[in-house]
Amino acid sequence: MEKEVLHESYSIKYATFDVCPKPAHQHTFFELVYILSGTGMQCINKSTFKYQPGHLFLLTPEDCHSFDVHTTSQMVFLQFNDIYIQNNSLVAENVRRLEFILQNANHQPGCIFRNKADKLLVNPIIEAIIREHENKDLYNQELVHQLVNTLIIIVARNIAKYLPEKVNVSTEEKALDILQYIQHHIYDPGKLKAEAVSSHFGISNSYLGRYFKRHTNETMQGYIGKYKTKLIQHRLKFSDKRLNEIADEFSFVDVSHLNKFFIQQTSISPTAYRSTVRMH
Repeated sequence: MEKEVLHESYSIKYATFDVCPKPAHQHTFFELVYILSGTGMQCINKSTFKYQPGHLFLLTPEDCHSFDVHTTSQMVFLQFNDIYIQNNSLVAENVRRLEFILQNANHQPGCIFRNKADKLLVNPIIEAIIREHENKDLYNQELVHQLVNTLIIIVARNIAKYLPEKVNVSTEEKALDILQYIQHHIYDPGKLKAEAVSSHFGISNSYLGRYFKRHTNETMQGYIGKYKTKLIQHRLKFSDKRLNEIADEFSFVDVSHLNKFFIQQTSISPTAYRSTVRMH
């Protein structure tokens, strides 16, 4: 599989496509993809989601992704890496916070907006970035940097809504590694058993639960359940996957086990949830 490398700290591109611009590929950097016009499907790590104007996707390093273009689509691609964040005159505390949030975005597929008001903010920012990028006017580069910074901070705010409330930039590195491990293996229940996590991180099984709760303020099984539920909710809201496909993806024995899990977490069935969120 092709893996793209970014040779500068950031890059801005925009283009119009009638067909998929390239086959499934990975990056070694972050990429924001904003949909200016058109419709189609975005595939991230084998999960597909409809896209439409106003959607914003965050692709983290190593994500596998591609587009299936249904109608002529105009997209903006903002690519950046850690060097851009670190060298861009941000306060040190903010740099650490942004790095933490972006690295722990692994991974909420689909449009990243959780705050509806932010959706209204982003479109004029994107248009201003394009305009400044084309015009090359006085102080152009400084202005583009400020606009890009604002966009990344908006993205970080929306991603932060998925993180455990008590996890922050000062949380121990091993605790953050455990969170990333859980997110990476959320589709493989065998690797999320306490014994498997303990063995992977060299922490005794009896100590793991206390360690995780001390650093995240919730139990590990509680976090796994909430994280899995949010991903399933996203599938129900933004994809056309059938319940048996979602059950297979998350390694449930069958749809009835998926129903039981989802009702325990949300007090509503997956079918009822899908009907409710698609009415709005």
